[in-house]
Amino acid sequence: MSSINTNVGAMVALQNLNRTSSELSSTQSRISTGLKVASAKDDGAAYAIAQSQRATVSSLDAVKDSLSRGVSVVDVSMSAGESVSDMLTQLKEKALAASDTSLDTTSREALKADFDSIRGQITKTLSNSTFNGVNLVDGTNAEIGALANADGSSTITVTGEDLSLGGAVVTLASDDSFDTATSANALLSTLDDSISNVSAALARLGTSSKALDNHMTFVGKLQDSITSGIGNLVDADLAKESAKLQALQTKQQLGVQALSIANQSTSTVLSLFR
Repeated sequence: MSSINTNVGAMVALQNLNRTSSELSSTQSRISTGLKVASAKDDGAAYAIAQSQRATVSSLDAVKDSLSRGVSVVDVSMSAGESVSDMLTQLKEKALAASDTSLDTTSREALKADFDSIRGQITKTLSNSTFNGVNLVDGTNAEIGALANADGSSTITVTGEDLSLGGAVVTLASDDSFDTATSANALLSTLDDSISNVSAALARLGTSSKALDNHMTFVGKLQDSITSGIGNLVDADLAKESAKLQALQTKQQLGVQALSIANQSTSTVLSLFR
């Protein structure tokens, strides 16, 4: 039946054209954004998972910052410890030279002045070994903690090493010195113990610094893996979408022609009245 009120062919052609236009719009959006899931409307489940993982990646940036600060604090502490170790070695040299009984008084007094000056420098070095307000070598901070995961439930703790004079590590007291060969010789054992203790403290700090470095490397790799996983969920295959775009553009042109033909079909009714 031919009808000028209801053109079924035109209706079907229009539906197909609208569907093609919708697909074309989606494809163009994927190509322009590079995403097959750009919003929750595209795929609610995938979008929710991707957003959760994006939050994790962002949180891991804060973890890396925390670990980096921890590494810097420990590195500054290690530099101070190495300086203290060097100065203790110099003190031992001065004390050993002063223990020589053949040394005259003037020379021993010069060695004593050098000894006292270097000993005082140890305290100054420790007090200035601060990074971001944290000092692990002068007894101010017993330990620091760096974030280890994205939700803050885990931390990496670094224990401080108090290298202050007269402490458990540097047993040389702040007023220890010598006036005679005998008193100079008596300091040698204390200095040997202090040097050994500082070396052990430096080894512990070095282990902590390595642990922070290793974990920061792991966090970086973890971020890369999560970012790759997000890409697998939401990234568009641009080669595939480009090929699809060409096909849809051709299909749209054919749809327009089909609709035009369908709209012209009712004009044949006029020939019946001639």
